[in-house]
Amino acid sequence: MADIAELKKRANELAERDWDVPALEARIKKLTAEGIPGKTLDPEEMLANKTQILDRVQQRAEEYNFILKNCAQGTALALLEEFGLGNMEIIKALSPFPGIGGTGEICGGISGSLIAFGLFFGSDDRLDVEAIGATINQAQKFIAFFEDELGRQLCAEIHEHVIFGRNMDPGASPENMAAFAEARGFEKCGLATGIGARLAAELMINSMA
Repeated sequence: MADIAELKKRANELAERDWDVPALEARIKKLTAEGIPGKTLDPEEMLANKTQILDRVQQRAEEYNFILKNCAQGTALALLEEFGLGNMEIIKALSPFPGIGGTGEICGGISGSLIAFGLFFGSDDRLDVEAIGATINQAQKFIAFFEDELGRQLCAEIHEHVIFGRNMDPGASPENMAAFAEARGFEKCGLATGIGARLAAELMINSMA
């Protein structure tokens, strides 16, 4: 069950965080230039270091949301980087995904995580319908966990009921976007990206057991 008071507190803490902008920009430029490094994952090592990995994924999702100004990209990049998946073209493709085209629909903390699920749980065999079903099953678990943690799935509802007390609707106009930035929206919305990425990473790691 979502603890709204605690979530608001955490969002406000993100608004006051001292963000190392030069370091974050340098990290993004390096990933853009060199790509996301592939990894050979060791299940035993991942399970043994799960808490440390989850903490890192959560922090990076918060940081990437802030520096990229895009919750779906920030969530996905934190997961793809940690698990050595995909490439930066996938992150580019997520450009219109915050709130599904800025409409206030599904949060980028969900859509960015589902992209990572497709790469992690999916099969290279396009005819492997069992892999599709297994991936959807993991997605349904994740979305249920996300809603339980935040109380909502939709961007507009997370704005209104969890973070700001009203729907900021930043995609509606340049004026709304300016108001969103003034309200420290790019900092505070790291709450949803961090939670989403952490929950997704936990399901991915647990599947290795």
